[in-house]
Amino acid sequence: MHTSATDAFIGTADAALRTLFASPRASRPCPTLPDHGSTLDAAERTNAGALMRVNHVGEVCAQALYAAQALGTRNPGLRRHFEAAGQEESDHLAWTRQRMDELGARPSLLNPLWYAGAFGLGLLAARLGDAVSLGFVAETEEQVQAHLQSHLALLPAGDHASRAIVAQMQDDEARHARDARRAGAITLPEPVRGLMRAAAKLMTRVAYRI
Repeated sequence: MHTSATDAFIGTADAALRTLFASPRASRPCPTLPDHGSTLDAAERTNAGALMRVNHVGEVCAQALYAAQALGTRNPGLRRHFEAAGQEESDHLAWTRQRMDELGARPSLLNPLWYAGAFGLGLLAARLGDAVSLGFVAETEEQVQAHLQSHLALLPAGDHASRAIVAQMQDDEARHARDARRAGAITLPEPVRGLMRAAAKLMTRVAYRI
């Protein structure tokens, strides 16, 4: 079915508003570790909440990236690919928000800024062609995997709930990267990958506190 530019714009705007202001809903159950409750002291709860806020920001950015890339591609099959990946990322958005609520943490105050920046980058990647757009997805997801691995080391050992969520997210991101490579992603130049790592590090540091 043909989608007009107006319909696409309305759908994209609706996705942005739902990401930033609605209560996210997951299509899959939140990962848990059976028979492992989380017992945390005040300092551990604060640290875990800040780390999950960082992960939530990452999922806000993922929603923006996939929405922009779905909007920017002219390939219907690739558009469906981006939309399906975005749906899985919406599970991550819901899980991290739920865990933040449980830990008494708040979302980043800069989420609209994070979303806008990620949307702009995703749209730019899409305009450079499908292979570049997929390369951007693959590199992003591979960097996110490394970031999540570091969080498994940083989260309190007793925070089994957060650790289960992060582990499932890591598995999903690895699959998204593999899917993008199989779909024809190019390998981005090292200077571009380095800039992406630097931007992610800055975002992580700011989102941990704000």
